Amino acid sequence: MGKRMADTDGDDTPTAWLIRAGRRGGNEDFNLEKGLAGLDWRAIPDLKLVASRDELERLIRDASPDAKERSISVQTNQLWRFKTEVRVGDLVVLPLKTTGQIALGTVTRAYWYRDAEDPYNRHVVSVDWKRTDLPRSEVGQDLLYSLGSLLTFCAITRNDGARRLRKLMSGDRDPGSRSQDDLEADGGDGPVTAEAPDSPEGVDLEGFARDRIREFIGQKFAGHELSQLVAKILEAEGFTTEPSPPGPDGGIDVFAGRGPLGLDSPRIVVQVKSGETPVSAPVLRELKGVVSAQGADQGLLVAWGGVTRTTRREQREQFFRVRVWSAEDLMDAVFRNYHKFDEELQAELPLKQVWTRIEETED
Repeated sequence: MGKRMADTDGDDTPTAWLIRAGRRGGNEDFNLEKGLAGLDWRAIPDLKLVASRDELERLIRDASPDAKERSISVQTNQLWRFKTEVRVGDLVVLPLKTTGQIALGTVTRAYWYRDAEDPYNRHVVSVDWKRTDLPRSEVGQDLLYSLGSLLTFCAITRNDGARRLRKLMSGDRDPGSRSQDDLEADGGDGPVTAEAPDSPEGVDLEGFARDRIREFIGQKFAGHELSQLVAKILEAEGFTTEPSPPGPDGGIDVFAGRGPLGLDSPRIVVQVKSGETPVSAPVLRELKGVVSAQGADQGLLVAWGGVTRTTRREQREQFFRVRVWSAEDLMDAVFRNYHKFDEELQAELPLKQVWTRIEETED
């Protein structure tokens, strides 16, 4: 049974479940639009027809004859728990690879099997998605680490995670973990109890490193400084830039164009939003108006806190006219151009490339 932990208000905190949407996030939009969270495992039939864990293990073994014993065990454990432990009212957290944000919702229907024509999730729960654009910067680093399991599905039990995620889902700030004494007084477990593996082999090291870099950039290049960093990135990518001075900018933080004077196409106007709040659609519409007014070819909206789903949909309708960079996109641009940055900028943003073995996910 899913474990329930007492909250400070005396009520029970539902279990929080991490459920990913594909190795590269390919099912994210599908899940959010359909109100689902689930697991593929297309070769496995409806789990309601599976009477025991041993029977499920045999099915997985038959479907993956070359899989290692540990992989079979992990897959069996995930699917069986997904069927038997996720309850209506539980929390679901979905880290979004495509946007770098986090989606949070509550389970409205426990396990069911989708016998559908489309190739997406078969084994699912229904979810009422409450927040789909929570910036990672609003989540404490310790809780982000708890969300860094490489597993496709697991419970979040460390660092007072369920209570904190419920607060974030409601629009509150992350209150942080309670003390050991408070947890014991409330009847909960200590912050060291965890289902996500503690060893480096069980944690998304790349994600953890990116979170740390994101936190550093957000602090070091706050406000107008982020516009300066964007200008440096564009210069490294072959543009001539002219950043706007601090103060009112008329919706333009950076002018960028090709050629020695920056007058050649593509000519880009850039608007930079360094706040932690997701950017709404009117900001994108304003940028499209500025692109036309300036005779530019394209617009770039840099939204450190990401954008709302409505903004993302409108951007797709202007795919060849306007681009959006989230914090994840900006970091990717930093990484691919870092070797071109001058020594002064590298000193402000000290980074080092580290090689590590790719860990296989158990899905």
